[in-house]
Amino acid sequence: MNPAEARQLPLALRWPPRQRFEHFRSAPGNAPALAAVQALALGTQAPWVLLSGPSGSGKTHLLVAACQAAQAAGRRAQYLDAARLRADAGALRALGGAELLALDDVQALAGHAEAEHALFDLYNRLRAEGSSLLLASALPLSALAPGLPDLRSRLGACMQAALSALDESARRALVQEWAAARGIDLEPAVLDWLFARAARDLRSLHELFERIDRAALAGRRRITIPFLRALLAAHDGAAAS
Repeated sequence: MNPAEARQLPLALRWPPRQRFEHFRSAPGNAPALAAVQALALGTQAPWVLLSGPSGSGKTHLLVAACQAAQAAGRRAQYLDAARLRADAGALRALGGAELLALDDVQALAGHAEAEHALFDLYNRLRAEGSSLLLASALPLSALAPGLPDLRSRLGACMQAALSALDESARRALVQEWAAARGIDLEPAVLDWLFARAARDLRSLHELFERIDRAALAGRRRITIPFLRALLAAHDGAAAS
């Protein structure tokens, strides 16, 4: 199998279990974007969607959730990070074989002529084949500014769906929800300490919570500030070595 073929393999049984629609926590105002992505995951006639939003707003979560929902409905689905294909226009142009293609980080292709032409060709071919395309970008189309006018026109034909990130109080409530589901009591002071030192996007928070939970179970420890301090120090030390 050559590298281009390997990049085209869907995640299949390796979809992250919590990146599903039912686990998506939406900020106020995100309901139209969520509904559009859900419709596209399940329907070949639904409008194609270009999601945009800052880090932590849930773009990747929704792309993976759409793939999982499409697959559960009997559609072949594929998720890819466009940034990894920026230097390989041939591989980007050759993508296919899925009824739903979810392409993340498309802002990485803007300003790269070969990659823009490849995305333009891919867009046209997927449209001709009757496939569905779901795109995500850190920037809205107005700021994305691809150099290829025809690509700008194609992206403009997609439904533009902006996502907002959860505010801190909502993220804190979500971490408390994760803890309660595991029978863990997180004191407010522990959350204060954690949020002052940890990355606050939901993916990083969930990965950190899982690490904390595993360590607490293994050591049969309560989750306290000294416990967290030791855990994060050990992790930082291992990362630096």
